[in-house]
Amino acid sequence: MKFQSLLFYVLLLVFATGQSQNSISGKILDENKEPLPYANVLLYTEETKESPQGVISNDEGTYLFEDIQKGNYIIEVISLGYKNEKVEFALEANKELTIQLKVEAESLDAVVVKSKRPVIKQTAEKLVVDLEKSEMINTSLQDVMRKVPGVLVTNNGISIAGNRGVRILINGKTTEYMDIQTLLRDFPADNIAKIEVVEQPGAEYEASGSGAIINILLKKNVKLGTHGSANVWVGEDEGFEYGTGFSIASYKNKLNWQAGVNHSQPTWREDLFLVRTVGDETYDQVTREPYDPVNYSIRGNVDYYINDKHSIGIGSRFSSRDSKRIVSSTTIISDENSSNTLFSENDYNRQRTNFNINPYYEFKTETDKLILDFNYVDFVNDNVNSLRDIAGSTVPFTDRRYIQDGAYTIKTYRLDYTKNFTDNLKLSVGSRYADVDTDNDLQSLIENNGGFDSVEEESSRFLINETIFAAYSKVNANFGKWSLSAGLRYEDSNTDGTSIFMENGNLVTQIQERPIKKLFPSASISRKINDVLGASLSYSYRIQRPSYNSLNSFATFLDPFSAGEGNPNLTPAYTNNYQFNLTYEGQPFFTIGYSKTEDVIFQLIRQNNETAQIRQQEVNVENNANWNFRLFAPLSFVDGLEGYTGVIVTNTDFQSSTYNLDLNKWNLYWFVQASYELPWGIDFELSGNYGTGALEGQIDVDWLAELDFSFGKKFMDEKLRVNLGFNKMLNRGFVGNIDYGNGIADVESNGSRQNVQLRLTYSFGSKFGKKKSSRNSNNAEEDRIRDTN
Repeated sequence: MKFQSLLFYVLLLVFATGQSQNSISGKILDENKEPLPYANVLLYTEETKESPQGVISNDEGTYLFEDIQKGNYIIEVISLGYKNEKVEFALEANKELTIQLKVEAESLDAVVVKSKRPVIKQTAEKLVVDLEKSEMINTSLQDVMRKVPGVLVTNNGISIAGNRGVRILINGKTTEYMDIQTLLRDFPADNIAKIEVVEQPGAEYEASGSGAIINILLKKNVKLGTHGSANVWVGEDEGFEYGTGFSIASYKNKLNWQAGVNHSQPTWREDLFLVRTVGDETYDQVTREPYDPVNYSIRGNVDYYINDKHSIGIGSRFSSRDSKRIVSSTTIISDENSSNTLFSENDYNRQRTNFNINPYYEFKTETDKLILDFNYVDFVNDNVNSLRDIAGSTVPFTDRRYIQDGAYTIKTYRLDYTKNFTDNLKLSVGSRYADVDTDNDLQSLIENNGGFDSVEEESSRFLINETIFAAYSKVNANFGKWSLSAGLRYEDSNTDGTSIFMENGNLVTQIQERPIKKLFPSASISRKINDVLGASLSYSYRIQRPSYNSLNSFATFLDPFSAGEGNPNLTPAYTNNYQFNLTYEGQPFFTIGYSKTEDVIFQLIRQNNETAQIRQQEVNVENNANWNFRLFAPLSFVDGLEGYTGVIVTNTDFQSSTYNLDLNKWNLYWFVQASYELPWGIDFELSGNYGTGALEGQIDVDWLAELDFSFGKKFMDEKLRVNLGFNKMLNRGFVGNIDYGNGIADVESNGSRQNVQLRLTYSFGSKFGKKKSSRNSNNAEEDRIRDTN
């Protein structure tokens, strides 16, 4: 930790050596010489008029600009309901100016011009979707994600350029220890300011992960006063489903707070059809798995602005998910002379809760920003599943039961410092330390005379202690038409895995250590070709660490003939990512991406022809390469139509002599994301995609397609939003085959169809907030905890 301490003191030294300059302060008053809070105060020269500095007057009407050089300046004060006021002056030393505003002779409502489509901008480092400048009728994060060009939101999750290894962050904090489907469905769109799609993460991001990062930035201090929303939705999928949520926020000058609560009980179904040959026999299996989990979540955060430079805050979230379901399987085993059937059920009872708390401190000026951050996560995942045969079976089977209890504790400390030397040069440095402890206890039991006996040889306890220390530096620079970003991240991690199990009647403890010390470079360069065209080239080096659960070696059965098995010998995978972008008026237009991964973590499926068992296990495959080509086009050339369409062509290749793998496939996706205003102010939105096929790990998938659309309208002075959604209207899932190496199986993995949801959202509170007199004033450790149930 000496290096961390040294880095901290170096940052403080840099911060403390800033050049001392002059200040401009004063007070904003109304016609009665009363303090006028929340007025916009702009400071600029004739040369900097297009990019002024700005502050907002506080409750006492005071304002302050610091570190201002000598020269001639203009202060302009803007406040709703008052005439703008300008003051020109020369600054030779610290200056104090009191400015009095006059009421407008004719008070008009504020007019804000907004588009129904979000503002989208592609840079070399990321795609930014600005929702604050749009006026959409979206009600959930899932609706918003469907408007991001190239992001496909399907029943199987989120994918970008054919890659499903997408990580979702909220304000830079990972969410993948949460249930992503619930997050997409229940997270209110009203809280979202921007979405950043980062395909080439820079040095400031964790090096973990093989896919893109989606960072959701929440609104902060955008509406003064107290306001909020309440929503309720009902629907029909595999039965009646419903959900409700409530959020409230209060934004004052110094103290801001937000709180929210959600409850939902969605329904859906996943089906598996598998036909395979074992010797002279054919195994024809049908499995139907219904879902109706009960989800709760509560969240809150408080921010306190000590002064214009210093702020502190704390955020917290608690969520729970209870999932009880019975999975039914029918397996017909036949040859030329006979046929037998095994009817079985797997009774799941899964309970998971997670709690996190995140205090922070922030120092911010026009040129400097320092953040100290601590994040604590406590995650509990307890599972019981009982596998049994049912009446009518002609194949003998002994009932099994598995009890799996998992506990995860993650503590992360972070320091980030940014220095803007000029408008064209920025330096960022930072450090991060994570401490992870996991405890997974698996008990295997077998039926005996109506009860269950422990099977010690199949039971185990698996502990992980992991520490990761990281330090990074990054520079951003602009030179005329050129922009450059370059960063370097160093990570020093130590992962100790302890397996405790019985072997030949003896208790065995095995410890496997995985120390990793490595540098992760990243860089991007872009150039503005002309007034409308731009080009960029970017590179990043990444690591994908095994999930915590996948390192536990013991197996658990999914049905009588298939089981999942861990692999304690898994090692991290390393990926080199390259990407070239062409933009048109700042919008995404054409992209070429290539990635090369060594020791990629691959879900291997193998069949034992002697036992007829199928085993799924994550292994390291030597080589993996991916190409993707993307062409996007806005739909605004059609009058009244907004959105994007495009094609994505990908090639996926897996090569392994160890596991005799030689998989290569090209595929093409066409997608459309469109909105159109129908008569009577009804908004129609549609998203759909078609794929010619793909490699989903070892499964060679035939064509896929999905179609969703919705109708929305606002009522009650736009306070009430009503949305009627029709999802999965065309939902063709995975239909293809699996090559086991010693046989090929036909497989179909599909979900429920034709989901209909009606959602109502009511917004309340003042638009501009606080009144005074008769006026308004305006102005990537957690992601390795995997459980999809």
